Amino acid sequence: MLSNPKGQLQPGLKQRQINMIAIGGVIGAGLFVGSGAVIGEVGPGAFLAYAMTGIVVIMVMRMLGELAAAHPSTGSFSDYARMALGDWAGFTVAWLYWYFWVMVVGFEAVAGAGILQVWLPEVPLWILSLGLLLLMTATNLYSVHSFGEFEYWFAGIKVLTICVFILLGTLYIIGLWPGHAMDLSNLSPPGGLFPNGGSALFSGIVVAIFSMVGAEVATIAAAETADPERAVIRATRSVVIRVLLFNIGSVFLLTAILPWDSHVPGVSPFVAAFERMGIGWAGDLMNAVVFTAILSCLNSGLFTASRMLFVLAGRREAPHKLIAVSKRGVPVRAILASSLIGYLGAVMAYVSPETVFLFLLNSSGAIILFVYLMIAVSQLVLRPRIPPERLRVKMWFHPVLTLLTMAAMAAILLAMAFKNDTRSQLILGLVSVGIVLLAYLCRRRAVSRGRLVSGHRTI
Repeated sequence: MLSNPKGQLQPGLKQRQINMIAIGGVIGAGLFVGSGAVIGEVGPGAFLAYAMTGIVVIMVMRMLGELAAAHPSTGSFSDYARMALGDWAGFTVAWLYWYFWVMVVGFEAVAGAGILQVWLPEVPLWILSLGLLLLMTATNLYSVHSFGEFEYWFAGIKVLTICVFILLGTLYIIGLWPGHAMDLSNLSPPGGLFPNGGSALFSGIVVAIFSMVGAEVATIAAAETADPERAVIRATRSVVIRVLLFNIGSVFLLTAILPWDSHVPGVSPFVAAFERMGIGWAGDLMNAVVFTAILSCLNSGLFTASRMLFVLAGRREAPHKLIAVSKRGVPVRAILASSLIGYLGAVMAYVSPETVFLFLLNSSGAIILFVYLMIAVSQLVLRPRIPPERLRVKMWFHPVLTLLTMAAMAAILLAMAFKNDTRSQLILGLVSVGIVLLAYLCRRRAVSRGRLVSGHRTI
C-alpha cells in the first residue's frame, strides 16, 4: 500500500550493510568466471591488467567519494553531473545507468537460472529465471533493510570465499601445502608475462573493468542510512584495500597456480585452481558461490535501477507517479517498473537470444565507462565549488590524477573500438547515448511549449 505519494525514502540501512555492499561491489560474478578468459588472452601478466583496472576504479571511487561526502544524495553521480554540467548531463547519466542495471538484471537472472539447472535439470530455464526475479523483487519491495540484509550475507559469502582462496593459494605457491614445493614457474613461461604480445594487456583491461562494476552502488545506498556522510567516507576509504586484495591478489594467485593456457571456456579458474590443489569437491562449492554472486548482482542491480528511476521521477524526467513510496519508505512503483524491464530482458534471452537479447546486452556494455567518465568530469568541475569544510574526502593530487584517470578511460574506450568482440558494444553504447540525448532534447522542447512540467534542482 502506498502511503507517501510525494516520495520520501527512509534511512533503513545500517553501517555494516553499507560496508559489505561496498566490499561486495568489487567482487562480481565476472571475477569468478570471466577472469579465466582474461588470463587466457593476456597470459601470466593478467594480474597487471587487473591492477591497472583497479587503479582506475579506485580513482573513480575516490572522486565520487569526495562529491558524495560533500553532498550525500540518492541520485549520487547523476545529481553531481547535473550540478556540474547542467540538466542534460544529469538526465543522460541517470537514464543510462538505469538502462545498464536493468539489462544486467535480465542477464544475471538467466545466468543464475543456468546454474540452478545443474541441480534442477528438469525445470525450464525461463521458470527458474522468473523465480529468481520474483525473489529479488519481493526482497526489494519489503523494505530497504531486507535488501541490505540480503546483500550483507550475499557479499559476505563472496568475501569469505575469496579470503579462503587467498589463504590456501598462498600456502600452495610458497610451498607450505602438503606434497607441494614452492613453485612460481607459471609466472615465467617461455613467452614471458605476455605470450600473446603487450597489446593483449589492453584487451584484458576492457574485460576486467566490467568485473569491478558495482563499487559505486554504496554511494547511492548510503543516502538511505541515518548518517549518509559517515557511510560514504568509510566505504570510500576502504576501496583501495578491497580492490588490491580481492581482485588483484586473487588473479595473481590464479596465474601462479595454473598455466596461463589451461583455461577452459565456461569453467571458473577458481574451480581449476582448487582442483589443482587437490580439493576435488570445489566444483559444486564454486557453483554455489557464483550463484550467490549472481543473486547479489540481481539484488543490488534492482535496488540501484529503482533508485535512479525514483530520482528521475522526482525531477519529472520519468512518470511522476513512480515517486510514490510505501509505508516502509520503499519506492514500490520504481521497483516494479525496473523489475518489469528485467523480466522482458529475461524473456528476450529465451525467445531471441542471438538477436534482440544480444543487441540489448551489447548496447549497455560500454555505458558504465561513459558514466565513470562523467563522474570524473563532474569532480573536475565541482571541486572548486565545494566549501573547504565539506571536503571530508579529497581526491589525491587533484587535478592531475583526475585528468590522468579520464585519459585512461578514454584509452579503454578506444581499445574497445579496435577489439573485435567489444567494438559492437562501443558502437551500440554510443547509439544508446545518442538516443537518451535525443529524448532529453524532445523533452526540453515539450517543456518549453508547456506540455510538460519541468523538474527542478534540489542540490
